[in-house]
Formats: sequence, C-alpha cells, structure tokens
Amino acid sequence: MAAPLLTEKVFWSDPYLTGLDTVVATVHGDEVTVASTIFFSCSGGQESDEGTIGGFPVLDTRIDEREILYTLAEGHGLRAGDPVHINIDGKRREKLRRLHFAAELVLELVYRAVPGIEKVGAHIAANKARLDFATPENISELFLPVLQEVSRLVDADLEIVSAFEDAATERRYWEVAGFARIACGGTHPRRTGEVGAIVLSRKNPGRGVERIEIRTA
Repeated sequence: MAAPLLTEKVFWSDPYLTGLDTVVATVHGDEVTVASTIFFSCSGGQESDEGTIGGFPVLDTRIDEREILYTLAEGHGLRAGDPVHINIDGKRREKLRRLHFAAELVLELVYRAVPGIEKVGAHIAANKARLDFATPENISELFLPVLQEVSRLVDADLEIVSAFEDAATERRYWEVAGFARIACGGTHPRRTGEVGAIVLSRKNPGRGVERIEIRTA
C-alpha cells in the first residue's frame, strides 16, 4: 500500500495567501489533517497562524514526522473527504512574515560580528521577535552596525528566494544574492524592502545570556 501523501504546504509557495479551498485528509478525534494548507504550524521559533478550518477555529497545531495536525473543537463533525475552506488572519501573518525575516537578518549579522557566538533561543510572535545568545558581553554594542546593515538591505529592496534544498525531506532555505543563503522553513517576504524599519532593544534574561528584541516600525 502506498504511503499517504503529506499535506501540501502552500504557505511556502504563496506566503501571502489567506484563504484556501481544500479537503479533509484524515480525522482522529479532534485532530484533522488536510490535503493542502496555508496554516503554518509553530516551527523554528515562528508562532503558528491563527484562523479556521471549515469554519471551526484551530485550537492547536503540531508537527508529526513532517505532517501538520490541527486540533479543532470537540464535536466538529468533519470527516475525511469533506471539502473545507481554510482562512488565516492575514494581518497577523504579515507581521510574522516581516518580523521573522528581520530576525533572520539580525541573526546572520550577529554571527558575522561575533564569530562562534551561540544562539540559545528564538521566538517570533506578531508583536516582536527575540534572539537569545550565550555571551557575557553587552549585546547592545552591536546594535548600531547591525541596524545600519539591515537598513542598507531593506533600502536595496533585494529579492528573497525561498526554495527547497531537498524536496524529499522538505528542507528549505532563503537566499538574498550577495548576502547569504540560510536554511529555514518559515514564511518569508519576497523582497527585503517589505521588512521596513526595525527597532532593537536589549534584555538580560539570565546570567550569561543576552537577548535582542526586534520590533518593526
């Protein structure tokens, strides 16, 4: 028997899409899978989207061996093969998309400024992103050169290519020609100009850990 097909992750091919017609693939109690989806599940520090499947709010998501499972309210009544419409909060996705890429730029620039520095945490929400580093040094000393380079990249409005490194294993990357090519499976804008202006702030969440918080203007 052939293995079931994984959900087609349309949020990679079109990270701007906020509505999609698809069908239910499997149902296991309150958890469902769908044939194709625009509904991103928390991964790599980026929060999940918010929205509905078949009119039912998605309460939770999880990834199991590259498959995305969505938790709906008890008694949703959906069955495999049912046609459904997926809708996500587009304004929230836009904020996540911009902040995610802003964090990617900042991270790469910190790595270049401090070779060997260790990232020990990351989180991208709709209101801000954060990057945690294991270092005894005050991270804010890097802010001016990092902000200058981010501003240069944003003003240049360069193309951002997001594609598969290996389609069979769903390993992906983003690339800005002349700047960097980085492994990442999140949702990205198509051009650096979409990030806009950013603001950095420093936190010290614990001994030996420095945090950069990133907000978009």
